[in-house]
Amino acid sequence: MNNASKIDTNWTKIFNKYPILQTIKDEGKYIITAQQIKEFWEPRLMTKHDHSVNRPQIFIDNSLSILPITRGSYIIGAMDLYHDFALSDREKVFDSTDSMPVSSPAFIESIDFNNITSEATAINSIYVSDILRDFLNEPTLLPTVNGRMGAGSFSFSVNCLSGEDTSLLVDVSNSQIEIDGGYEGTNSLCLIEAKSSLSTDFLVRQLYYPFRLWTNKITKPIRPVFLLYSNGTYYLFEYAFEEIGNYNSLKRVQYKKYRIENDVITLQDILEIPKRIPVVKEPQIQFPQADSLERIINLCEIMNSDNKAFNKYGIAKLLQKSEMRKDIVIELSYKGFG
Repeated sequence: MNNASKIDTNWTKIFNKYPILQTIKDEGKYIITAQQIKEFWEPRLMTKHDHSVNRPQIFIDNSLSILPITRGSYIIGAMDLYHDFALSDREKVFDSTDSMPVSSPAFIESIDFNNITSEATAINSIYVSDILRDFLNEPTLLPTVNGRMGAGSFSFSVNCLSGEDTSLLVDVSNSQIEIDGGYEGTNSLCLIEAKSSLSTDFLVRQLYYPFRLWTNKITKPIRPVFLLYSNGTYYLFEYAFEEIGNYNSLKRVQYKKYRIENDVITLQDILEIPKRIPVVKEPQIQFPQADSLERIINLCEIMNSDNKAFNKYGIAKLLQKSEMRKDIVIELSYKGFG
C-alpha cells in the first residue's frame, strides 16, 4: 500500500472512530489532536495536504480541509483553503516559452544551474542570479530568516464551502511553520514558499501563517512569494493579503518567469542536434497523452530526484489530476507504472 492509499484508509478509520462529520454539521468545525491522529499514523504525513487533490478521499467527498492551530491540534471544517495559480482557465501560467533570460555570476561553481534538484537550491539560484532582486525591484536583498519556527498567536476568518456566504473564525496559538527563504531589503521582507512540482493550486496557509507572524514582528511590509521551478524555468508569484484578518483576501500582485542561460546557443549547435539523434521505430504499445509538455518534463524531474517508483495513481495525485482518482486513468504499460 502506497502512502496516499494508507493516508486515505487511516483517515477513514479516524472518521469512523470520532464524531467528526456530525460535529462539523452541528458546530461547523471539529478539533482533533495530534495524539488522536497518531493512533493510526504519523500526524505530519497525515495532515500534509499541500494541494486540494492531496486531501484524503473522505475529505474530498465531504468538502473538508484541515489546518494546524497549535503544535498539537488541528481544525477540520468545510474551509476554502486553496488558491489557483491561474487567474482563469485560459491563463497558461506554466508555459515557459516567454520566460525572461538571465545570467548567473561566472564565478559560481557550487550550483549546477542545469540540474536543480531541490527547493533550497532553486531559492539560492534566484538569489545569486539577481532574479529575486529584479522581481521585487529591491536593489539590496540579504537572507535573514528561514527554517521552522512558531507562528505566534492570531485569529482570522476563512470562507466556508457550504454554498452560503459564511465564514469560520480560527484561532492559532504557536502552530509550527516553516519558511523556505526570507530576504530583507531596504523597503520590505520577502518570504518565499518554494516547490519543485508544477501544480494547479496551493495551500494558502503556507503564505498566510508566515505573513501573520512577521507582520507582528517588524514594521516593513511583508511580501509573500511562491516559487515554482521546473525544467530550467523559475515561476515567481507575488501575493498580498488585502485584509490582514481574512485568509481568503489573497490577491496576486505580479507574476514573472525567468530562465538562467549562461551558454550561448548558436545556429550551428541547433543544426548539429539532428545528426546526433538516432531514429528508432515507435513501439507498438499504449502511450500516455498529455496536454502540457512542462508537466511531462516536471514528472521526469521529480521521479529522478525522488529516486522512487510511482504507479499510475501516484502520478495522477502528484500532478493533481483529480478526475483520475475516480479510476479514469491512463493505462501505462511500462514497468513500474502499472
